[in-house]
Amino acid sequence: MAQEGNLLNYPVWFRLVRVRRIKKNMDMRPLIGVAAIVIKDKKVLLGKRKNAHGAGTWAFPGGHLEFNESIEACAKREVFEETGIHIKNIRYRTFTNDIFRKDQKHYVTLFVISEYDDGDLELKEPEKCEKWDWFYWNDLPEPKFLPLENLLKQNFMPDGDCEKR
Repeated sequence: MAQEGNLLNYPVWFRLVRVRRIKKNMDMRPLIGVAAIVIKDKKVLLGKRKNAHGAGTWAFPGGHLEFNESIEACAKREVFEETGIHIKNIRYRTFTNDIFRKDQKHYVTLFVISEYDDGDLELKEPEKCEKWDWFYWNDLPEPKFLPLENLLKQNFMPDGDCEKR
C-alpha cells in the first residue's frame, strides 16, 4: 500500500496528473483589488458593473493593485479613471477574501475610505460600468458585488462618515 504524501509510491500516470494539478494551483494565486469607498454629502458612490465578473452588480470604484503601486495611488488612479473625480483623505479600513467560484477568480480586496475632492462625475469606462450613483449606507442597491456583500457580512460601517437616511 502506498504511503500517503509520497508520490514515488504511486504509478507514473498518477504522479504526472498530480504534479500538473499542483502546478496549476500554484499558478492560480489570488489577485489584489482595491475598492474606494468615496463619500460625498454623507452618501457613497457605487457603479453598476458590466462585461466582467460580477456583471449587473453594484460596486465601489476600484481595480487591481499594480506592481510597485501604493494602495492610496491605486485608489486615486482607479477612481479617476472610472469616474473622472478626485478623492482626498484616503484611510485604510479593512479587507475581504472574495472567491468567485463560477468565474474561478480569487481576490483579496483592500477597502479604503475617502472623501470626494473635486471633478464632475462621469461614465469614463462605459464598456465596464453602466452607471454611477450616490447612495445612503443603509439604502445600498441590489444586487451587490461579492466584495461589497462580504464587507457587509463583517458588519462594516464607515465610522460616522456616512449617515442613515
